[in-house]
Amino acid sequence: MRIAVLGGGAWGTALGCLAAGKGFDAVLLVRDEELAGEINERHENRRYLPGLALDPRLRAGVSAGSVLSGAEVCVLAVPCQFMRAALEKVVAFLPDGAVLVCVSKGIETSSLKRMSEVAAEVLPRLAGRYAVLSGPSFAAEVMRGKPTAVVLGCADAGMRESLRGLFATGVFRVYSSPDVTGLELGGAVKNVMAIAAGLCDGLEFGHNARAALIARGLAEMIRLGRAMGARMETFMGLSGLGDLVLTCTGDLSRNRQVGLRLAAGENLSAITAGMRTVAEGVATTAAVLRLAEGRGVEMPVARAVGRILDGALPLEAARELMARALRDEY
Repeated sequence: MRIAVLGGGAWGTALGCLAAGKGFDAVLLVRDEELAGEINERHENRRYLPGLALDPRLRAGVSAGSVLSGAEVCVLAVPCQFMRAALEKVVAFLPDGAVLVCVSKGIETSSLKRMSEVAAEVLPRLAGRYAVLSGPSFAAEVMRGKPTAVVLGCADAGMRESLRGLFATGVFRVYSSPDVTGLELGGAVKNVMAIAAGLCDGLEFGHNARAALIARGLAEMIRLGRAMGARMETFMGLSGLGDLVLTCTGDLSRNRQVGLRLAAGENLSAITAGMRTVAEGVATTAAVLRLAEGRGVEMPVARAVGRILDGALPLEAARELMARALRDEY
């Protein structure tokens, strides 16, 4: 079976290695010849996974026609704000029977659409052949063989079962869920909360504050999810609470690092310009807030993050958050 991966970043490369390690014909579609050569000849991806050896069976190419030819599964590992353009470039090369598995986490800011909706618009002939893989999973730890558990969402029960078995290994456990909407929203909102957690820790608010932030962030995630038709239990699982805890506490989290650096007084433009990988939460914050406002959903933590990203002082936003009117927890 050929598994093609769109994107040569850390997560796309890690999943490509996982597939190659299981004996599949795994190939990455990357943008430049230099990276493709490094992967094919040196078995490294020094830009995104420095110091980690890749499975020598993993290959990379720059030609969509060549990489996607005969692919039965196409993993979408392109940052969310570039997903539509990436799909439009490969639409003519994707086989009709291919299954799409999206591993990117965010909301398209221009349209407020989830990645499943973007894929449905660009690739209507593959409608019903879409899945999402989400959960607490730093790429570097997966590469090192650390135990990891994720969840695969797909509306089709038979496809869910086959796909979870496709990715599972002895150290990479894959659960499944029919709630694609919930998985996508959990993956998007947790990045916003990770920025908040980085701000919280950077301002030295302490462990009490970070625990409260995670709990209230989960409450906001649930409120938005229920308003958009997702299942509440989804947010208590790996793609909700699990990923939220990881990205709010783990220093490998790009979004948490953004918050830490904002708290230290760095300029947002300088932070993002200097990052090797995309912190999805920066763009996703505004989209999440617009989704919430359109549905009358209150998300004060996300709103505080939005204000800080727009230039408000972190301490000022935190004081306003704590000064809100008292209320029942739920």
